[in-house]
Amino acid sequence: MSAEDLDNYETDAELGLYREYRDVIKLFTYVIETERRFYLANKVDFNVRSAGQDVYFDVQLTDAWVWDVYRSSRFVKKVRIVTFKDVNVEEVQKSDIDIPDSL
Repeated sequence: MSAEDLDNYETDAELGLYREYRDVIKLFTYVIETERRFYLANKVDFNVRSAGQDVYFDVQLTDAWVWDVYRSSRFVKKVRIVTFKDVNVEEVQKSDIDIPDSL
């Protein structure tokens, strides 16, 4: 496989992932962003925890979709995220998700 073939494969996979995202975002209530992943979920349980003097986030998602081009199945029943890094949780406004079908 040449470098060009690999680039084309990755480009096609990313475009397919974006199209899937465009199709499924209307099914979810929350967008969750971490330093490693991007998720969609219908339920978010967000907790701030401490370990000694350190603070970390323990986030549990229910009925989630994971933005990961290399996963064979992106729909997940439950996800647990434990991180010392920032976590952004936003509620999706249904009027905000008008994504053009032409992409």
